[in-house]
Amino acid sequence: MRPYILAETNWKQVKDLQVDLAVLPWGATEAHNYHLPYATDNYQVEAIAAEAGKQAWDAGAKITVLPAIPYGVNTGQPDIKLDMNLNPSTQLIILRDLITVLNRQGIKKLLLLNGHGGNNFKPLLRELGLEFPEMFLALCNWFQIGNHDDFFDEPGNHADEMETSLMLYLRPDLVTSLEETGDGKEKKSVITGIREGWVWAERQWSMVTEDTGVGNPKKATAEKGEAFFKFLSQKIGELMVEIAEMDPDKRYQ
Repeated sequence: MRPYILAETNWKQVKDLQVDLAVLPWGATEAHNYHLPYATDNYQVEAIAAEAGKQAWDAGAKITVLPAIPYGVNTGQPDIKLDMNLNPSTQLIILRDLITVLNRQGIKKLLLLNGHGGNNFKPLLRELGLEFPEMFLALCNWFQIGNHDDFFDEPGNHADEMETSLMLYLRPDLVTSLEETGDGKEKKSVITGIREGWVWAERQWSMVTEDTGVGNPKKATAEKGEAFFKFLSQKIGELMVEIAEMDPDKRYQ
């Protein structure tokens, strides 16, 4: 049993356990091109949370990694079969309930580890921060860490070379042949501001990509995935230590 993974611990271990930081991984259930499983976001965020949690625990941080939430916001994919959706308002309710538990039990720090680009937790945490001023609520989108060009050859953002490499390292048994996958070609918006990045409108997924991927996965390798996974785990493990040890009254310098 890993004592920093709540799902693997028992009441005898937990009842007197000091917890300075709770970590909540949050993923999604959705299509990832023809070669990756629907739970790709969940496998990735759970593995990253567990390895980063191990490094933080070994460094002395008093943390617990909560069970992951496997459903995310997929409002732009209503016609993609079995892409499961939670509305942001539903996520707000779930977060409020979980934060209520932590706050009541004296666990005053929560790190939300997000593994799905469709999840937008900032406005939710802003609202919950007003409701729970004694709580420190932090958000980490692991896919925004680092310069991906240092690890991968072709850019993308869904079922691409990066995600495929991670899955080839973490769960190769669930990755089918890259010869069978789509090329992840993305159609760009006709709106100039959207293409340039200063205007936002939700992508209608079936109009943007024929295979549900965005980014060519064909250069993915397990070796690239391993290197990136170790980089991510170290960065997030260090983050967990910093938050766990931080005095909330002295969070700025």
